[in-house]
Amino acid sequence: MSDHLTHFDAEGRAVMVDVGGKTDTRRLAIAHGEIRMKESTLTRILDRDVEKGDVFAVARVAGIMGAKKTPDLIPLCHPLPIGSIQLDFTPRPGAGRVEIEARVSVDGKTGVEMEALTAVSTAALTIYDMCKAVDREMEIGAIRLMEKHGGKSGTFIRAREDAS
Repeated sequence: MSDHLTHFDAEGRAVMVDVGGKTDTRRLAIAHGEIRMKESTLTRILDRDVEKGDVFAVARVAGIMGAKKTPDLIPLCHPLPIGSIQLDFTPRPGAGRVEIEARVSVDGKTGVEMEALTAVSTAALTIYDMCKAVDREMEIGAIRLMEKHGGKSGTFIRAREDAS
């Protein structure tokens, strides 16, 4: 990893990183997050008993849309021709939470870490929005990059935590 911030020039002004000279490579990023809720809320999601519809189906589409809109939301992100976006939801009954994983890939000059993180965030926010009428105490958190592959900086793999 570099020891300097790449989005600032020598005078400290924000700049978009010039990736024009880079070679296209296969890149993958995996991000995780979670939303905690009342057990009764999770039961309603799993029973498809939420008035606004199938929570996971809508959150999946929202996460995909969020990843595609990342350069519109995060300053200085490059628009990318994303190759694939996959979102998975793992309900944890008894723990009152849903774990969210996004896998984003591209053949390009820069990575898709921000797109994967945005996908997880957008999916979690959508779950919150769809369920807030019955549970305003939901908490979104633990959003983090788990893996990235490709590019000059190579591979990053976060140590996995217990999947309880």
